[in-house]
Amino acid sequence: MGSSRVKERDYYEVLGVNKNATSGKIKKAYRRLALKYHPDKNPGDREAEQKFKEAANAYEVLS
Repeated sequence: MGSSRVKERDYYEVLGVNKNATSGKIKKAYRRLALKYHPDKNPGDREAEQKFKEAANAYEVLS
């Protein structure tokens, strides 16, 4: 049987912060990524949209 390609993401890695990052650093990292990959700034860019969603999900879990 094949293994699933989808694996649990490291939310800290998604946001680009250390595992001991403060809530302030987590929020700052999320805001930076949200601005960079926001769909309004990247119309039609599915990769940017996916990164935006991943960042939002990671922030929701970690905050």
